[in-house]
Amino acid sequence: MIDRVIWIVLDSVGMGELPDAAAYGDVGSNTIGNIAKKVGGLALPNLTRLGLGNIEGMEQLSKDASAARTAKPEGIFARLSELSNGKDTITGHWEMAGIFTERPFPTYPNGFPPEVIGAFEKAVGVGTLGNKTASGTEILDELGEEHMKTKKLIVYTSADSVFQIAAHEELYPIPKLYEICETARRLLDGQHTVARVIARPFIGSPGAFTRTANRHDYAIAPPYDTVLDTVAKNGLAVMAVGKIVDIFNGRGVTESVHTKSNDDGIDKTLGYMQNGKTGLIFTNLVDFDMKWGHRNDYAAYAKGLEAFDARLPEILSAMTERDVLFLTADHGCDPTFPGTDHTREYVPLVGYGAGFTPGVDLGTRKSFADIGQTIAEILSCEPIRYGESFLSLIRRK
Repeated sequence: MIDRVIWIVLDSVGMGELPDAAAYGDVGSNTIGNIAKKVGGLALPNLTRLGLGNIEGMEQLSKDASAARTAKPEGIFARLSELSNGKDTITGHWEMAGIFTERPFPTYPNGFPPEVIGAFEKAVGVGTLGNKTASGTEILDELGEEHMKTKKLIVYTSADSVFQIAAHEELYPIPKLYEICETARRLLDGQHTVARVIARPFIGSPGAFTRTANRHDYAIAPPYDTVLDTVAKNGLAVMAVGKIVDIFNGRGVTESVHTKSNDDGIDKTLGYMQNGKTGLIFTNLVDFDMKWGHRNDYAAYAKGLEAFDARLPEILSAMTERDVLFLTADHGCDPTFPGTDHTREYVPLVGYGAGFTPGVDLGTRKSFADIGQTIAEILSCEPIRYGESFLSLIRRK
C-alpha cells in the first residue's frame, strides 16, 4: 500500500518546445537539451538510471546519446504537455494539481499602465520608482540608492504575471511592506488580476544591496479544489516546501516551510520525510528558474542540475516501501534562448517507488494534470476536475 507521495518540482526544467511554441515566440527552446549542448553534456547518473534519458525527446542529455538511456530504467517516465494557456509558475503548478487555465494571466512587458500605478500610489500614500520589466538584482543596483534617498517604493515586473515591490527593510519593516503588498493584491483585480504580488525586501548599502529571505508571495486563490484540497479533506497531511504554499494561496496546505535555496529545499523535504506522516509532500526547487534560467546563466544551471542529481540518492534512501516519488517541472526557462522569459515546453516526469513497476514508458501525456489525478488515486481521494490517472499502467502487480 502506498500512503505517501513525495512530489518535487524542478522549477523551469523543461525539455523541448510544445507544438504551439510558435504562438509564444519559443520555437527552438529546450531547457535541458540546449544546456546540455552548451556545456558538452550533463552528468546526471541518478536521474538517468531512473529513466530521464529514456523520455522521448531527451536525446541531448549527454555527450553520447546512448549513454543517456538505460536498458533497465528503475523508474517510470513520461513527457507531459501543457493543456492550459500560458507558461508561468501559477499556470503550471495549478494544472499539475487539476486546474485548467483558459485565459493567461496578464503580463506587462512595458510596465504597468498609469491607472494601475496611480491607484497603487494613492492607496499606499507613497510614490514609486521603476515600473518596468527588470531583474530583481539589477533593479536594486539601478534604483536602490534613489529608493534610500526618496523612500519611494521600487515596483517592477518580469516575464511572469507579477507585481513586485522592493523596499529596504530599514525604511519599510517587514510588517509594513507586507501590508503594502496586501493593499496591492486587493487593487489588482478585473483585467489586471496578476497571478502574484511579491514582497521583495532587501538590506545593505549602495553597491552592496542584498535581497533577504523575507520574500512573500500573494497569489490569487485557486478557482476550485485541487488535489491538495482533496488530500487534506481526506485527513491526510499536505506538507508544502518552498513557494508551494504561496502558489496555492494556502489552499489545501496543512503545514508549510519556506526555503532559501535548492539545497535547503531538499533538506526541508528530507525533514518532512522523517516525520512519519502520511499524505503528500509537495516541494518546489526554485533556483533553476530564479537564479539561473531568468539570468541566462546556462553554466550555473547545468551545475545546479548536476547538484540536484548528486543529492537524489539521499531522497531515494529516505523512502520507505510505502512511499513514491514524482519529479517534474512547471514550464521551461531556457537560459540559452533569447530574452529572459519562460519558455513554452514539454516537461519531464520521472517516478520511483516500490509500488511502481520499473521501466514503464508512459509516452507523451496530454496534460500536467495527469500527475495530480494519479496522486488522488494513489491516496484513495476523490478525482480532481482535470487529468487522467496513469496508476493502472505503473502499479506493481
